[in-house]
Amino acid sequence: MLERFIGNPILTRADIPAMPPRLVDPTSVFNPGAIHFRGRYRLLLRVQARSRETFLVPAESEDGVRFTVAPRCVELPGLERAGRPVYHVYDPRLTRHGDECYVLFAADTDGACLTGVARTRDFEEFELVGIDVASDTRNAVLFPEQVNGHFLRLERPNRPQGPGEPPSGDEIVLAESDDLLRWTPRGAVLRGRPHYWDERIGSGPPPVKTRAGWLLLYHGVATHFQSVSIYQAGAALLDLADPRRVLARTWNNILEPRESYELMGQVPNVVFPSGMIVEGYDAEGFALPDARVLVYYGAADTCVGLATSTVERLVSACREGA
Repeated sequence: MLERFIGNPILTRADIPAMPPRLVDPTSVFNPGAIHFRGRYRLLLRVQARSRETFLVPAESEDGVRFTVAPRCVELPGLERAGRPVYHVYDPRLTRHGDECYVLFAADTDGACLTGVARTRDFEEFELVGIDVASDTRNAVLFPEQVNGHFLRLERPNRPQGPGEPPSGDEIVLAESDDLLRWTPRGAVLRGRPHYWDERIGSGPPPVKTRAGWLLLYHGVATHFQSVSIYQAGAALLDLADPRRVLARTWNNILEPRESYELMGQVPNVVFPSGMIVEGYDAEGFALPDARVLVYYGAADTCVGLATSTVERLVSACREGA
C-alpha cells in the first residue's frame, strides 16, 4: 500500500550543513514532520549531533522529493516554562490551522517525556505556545480542525514496562483542549495487539480528513522476538464526529523494514512514519480519493525515507483489515 521512492533515502546526515559550534558532522537525521505550507513542501527534521543532542532543522522543496536543508536550527525561547531542564526536543509533527503551522514535539526531562506546542507563520521564526507538564506522553498529533469547538490531539501515554525497560505504551488516547495547553483525556482510540506486529503503538503523522473518516497512520512495534524490536507502519480510519470510534484498521502492516537503510543503522529494523502530505482536497476540506500521498519516515533512526500511495489505497487497506 506504500511504495518506496526509488531514490531513497531522500536525506542523510551528509545533507545537513555544518552549524558550528554544536552541530558539526551530525550523526543522523530522521523522524521529520511534514506539511505543504505557503506553496512549498516543508520538513522539520530531527537531527542528532555527535554529542547525542537533538536539534530541529527546517528543509523545503518544490516537488516533495529534493529538499534543501536550511543552515539553521529552530530556536524555541521559553523552554524553561517546563519548570525543569529540557534535554532533548525531537519528533515534531506539523499541523496547519488557518495561516499558522503548529508543531507538536516531544521534550525529554528527568522522569518524564512532555509534549510541547510551537507555531510559525514562515518557518523562519517559531513561537513556543507552551509545554504540557501534567502528563508523560509521546507521539502527540494535533487534528487539523476543531471538533465540537475543541482542539483535539492523539497521544500515547508513557507507562512502565518490564524491569530495566524505558516507559512506553500500547494505547493511543484522544484528548481535548480549549487553549492547546491544558488537555483532558477523553478515552482510548487504539490499543496494541499482543503477539502481532503492533504490540506497542503510537501515532504517526497528524490525521487527514477523508469522506471515509479520519485517516491515521501509526507505528507499531513487534516486541515478542525478544532479541530485537521491529518498527512498522499501519493505518486506521476514525469516526469524523467521534474519533474514539475506530471504523476500520489494517490487519497487516503497510510498511516494514526491508531495505538496507531500514535494517541497519543507529536503531536497526525501524520504519517510523512521522510526516504525511496529501496533494489534493475538495472545497469542503476532504482529501480527494485519488490524491497522491507522500509519507516521510525515519529509517533505522539514521536517515529519512519517502513512500507514496493514494488516499483511496490507504482507505481500502484499512477496510480490508476491518
